[in-house]
Amino acid sequence: MTDILTKIVHKLVLILGMIVVTLAFGQEKEQFKREFFVVNGDSLNYRILYPEHFSESESYPLVLFLHGAGERGSDNEKQLIHGSQLFLNDLNRKKFPAVVVFPQCPQDDYWSNADVDRSGPGVKFAFKNGGEPTKALDQVMNLLDSLKNKPFINQNRIYVGGLSMGGLGTYEILYRKPNTFAAAIAICGGAAPETASAYAKNTPLWIFHGALDDVVDPLYSVKMTEALLKAGAHPKMNLYDNANHNSWDQAFAEPELFTWIFSKSLNKPE
Repeated sequence: MTDILTKIVHKLVLILGMIVVTLAFGQEKEQFKREFFVVNGDSLNYRILYPEHFSESESYPLVLFLHGAGERGSDNEKQLIHGSQLFLNDLNRKKFPAVVVFPQCPQDDYWSNADVDRSGPGVKFAFKNGGEPTKALDQVMNLLDSLKNKPFINQNRIYVGGLSMGGLGTYEILYRKPNTFAAAIAICGGAAPETASAYAKNTPLWIFHGALDDVVDPLYSVKMTEALLKAGAHPKMNLYDNANHNSWDQAFAEPELFTWIFSKSLNKPE
């Protein structure tokens, strides 16, 4: 009986610990302010994190982060599931003060202008080069233009990143705004390789993928890396041999990730 009681107590302690951690993270996430952006009657939900001791008289980098397909919706909450904790980390906030934006894609939209085939094992993409962006990405670009013109944003230090669907969106927004971003990270994403030449020499890119990814084929990232190299770029690439689709866990754990991102600048005249 003692052993049974001990196991029950241990389980209760674990459950209580998980509840405490969940509640604490929920409270911490509220540091990302809830906002929405309206253009031509259409609204885009987003969360925005300002630096500690934020002052409009100072100049800060701007980070745009695009979530994956599973975090689409209208709750203005789910987009913070992956990646937000990295920006809430006390050490990162002190060492790398920045304005961080997590927009949320509506459930029926997509960051990338692509036909998405989920009928077989893994997801297949037919990318549509050129043409109009999706409504969601168009709204994000309008939001970005609005934010980057704020006097407290350093236009030489605007960064973008994303995972899965957001990795696809990262490549596409680089293609559509090739002179905007000082650096980018693309996690388990992909794009049409021929679009890489539009931004290859302007934007340093760090690409991540899991070799075991059975959702988005790692060859999408391999082909983008090859295309960037052919276009004269020098991308970084991490192909994790033991990671599946959640390669963002290992990407976010890279000790030099923030140092690399925030060291990049466009060096345009202010």
